Amino acid sequence: MAIENPAKETIKNVLQNAKTIAVVGLSDNPERTSYQVSRVMQEAGYKIIPVNPKVKEVLGEKAYFSLADVKEDIDIINIFRRSEFLPKIAREAAETNAFVFWAQQGIANQEAFEYLKEREFTVIMDMCIKVAHSVLIGR
Repeated sequence: MAIENPAKETIKNVLQNAKTIAVVGLSDNPERTSYQVSRVMQEAGYKIIPVNPKVKEVLGEKAYFSLADVKEDIDIINIFRRSEFLPKIAREAAETNAFVFWAQQGIANQEAFEYLKEREFTVIMDMCIKVAHSVLIGR
């Protein structure tokens, strides 16, 4: 099956109903896209959970080594890692209570897509969550 993102209405519903976003690969460097996008989403009212083994805290939130270490509920897993890492992250995601796997713009992987669809995830790939939020939800 080809990678195909959900309809805009589905993406809008995801963004309207989500409260918590675990961000895999979130950098503590304000110059990095992951930081900038996550800051905007935090300002829009989402709780951000940094997932990065190389940092202790980002945007005032405790960072976790991996998705397996996050004990609170996750609505969206947002990925800022290269495409070749998505299958491993998808397997970790399947062990969480999340329902949405969102790979940022420029990031997509067929194997991860199929794996997650088989597990009834809403899968969004190669799309910026900040841009989608701005277009579909606004401020």
